[in-house]
Amino acid sequence: MNAFGSPATLKTAFSADSREPAIDDLPVAPATSVKKEGWRGMMRALSAHGRLLVTNHNQPEAVILSMDEYTQLVQAAQRAKAAEPDPLAELRRQFDERLQKLQAPDANERLRNLMKKPAPLAGAVLSGSSY
Repeated sequence: MNAFGSPATLKTAFSADSREPAIDDLPVAPATSVKKEGWRGMMRALSAHGRLLVTNHNQPEAVILSMDEYTQLVQAAQRAKAAEPDPLAELRRQFDERLQKLQAPDANERLRNLMKKPAPLAGAVLSGSSY
């Protein structure tokens, strides 16, 4: 067995710490083990687990991911982003609709007619999409 620890090592090292549960499931590699085992040791651990938590003085310092894990993470983030509605989409749609009305061939005539007979305000200002 190499110097990279197991999830059980992490649970004992961080039992008093209130970390996310996912951190508890990561295999642990102290920074000194990463230096000692080198790149090949890290790659062996990554090929076995897909991810590796590097600690320094028993504190999490970095997470190293395999390409497969990284790709899955990026794809999940992209799916989540695509599932969220674009907050500006409705504003763009309203703007485009109003711009289209202003660019209509009869827009000039409609504006002149509107200005010839102003609406009675009755003490209130009329504005917005309801006007």
